Amino acid sequence: MNSSRHIFFDLDRTLWDFEKNSQQALRILYTELDLNQKIANFYDFFHAYKRINNDLWIAYGKKKITKEELRTTRFRLTLAKFEIFDELLNEKLNHGYIEISPNQTHIFPHAIETLTYLKKQGFNMHIITNGFKEVQYRKLKNCGFEPFFDVIICSEEVGVNKPAPEVFHYALKQANALAENSVMIGDDLHVDYYGAQNAGLKAILFDPDKIRRQRKGDFHVQYLNQIPVILPWVFKT
Repeated sequence: MNSSRHIFFDLDRTLWDFEKNSQQALRILYTELDLNQKIANFYDFFHAYKRINNDLWIAYGKKKITKEELRTTRFRLTLAKFEIFDELLNEKLNHGYIEISPNQTHIFPHAIETLTYLKKQGFNMHIITNGFKEVQYRKLKNCGFEPFFDVIICSEEVGVNKPAPEVFHYALKQANALAENSVMIGDDLHVDYYGAQNAGLKAILFDPDKIRRQRKGDFHVQYLNQIPVILPWVFKT
């Protein structure tokens, strides 16, 4: 029987600081494309995009739109909020964001130290992400995360997104791991935490802003370096 212990990490908003990196990428594009001539305040642009992008990702997760529709629509709708209807500008923003965003390297505090420690302790570590394959691999490489992970699963390979159990079952199979010997760590309560538990894995919620109420028996961490401390307790449950 395979008794090795496995840790599956989410990437965006768990190891890779999506908010900071996205904002930085958009600020670069805002400057390069002279958007200040059309939208006076960068933060108006950023927050409009953020809301629209979030709604489109929810729709994508429910299979209401395709990957291509998500990408081509998010900036078009953002520009429309400011009564800008410029398809060439939309295309420049779309392609520029895909190119620039994965090159940003803001990661959460203690990420490298925690991964290094867990690797030395003999844990098998993997990634399960709903992000798109062509950008997620670049993020992992640019931030120095690649050497820590054995298996990298992007949910589009499975055909459904987390929290669907199929994603977790596919990841377990690829990693040659048993659900009872595996822990999922991610920032989304429903997608990562409950999704993993529903698939038979143990789970730890990464909640850096402490916005989720912790019930008895739940495992939440505010900082990544708290993970090694509570792992023994998680595996005992």
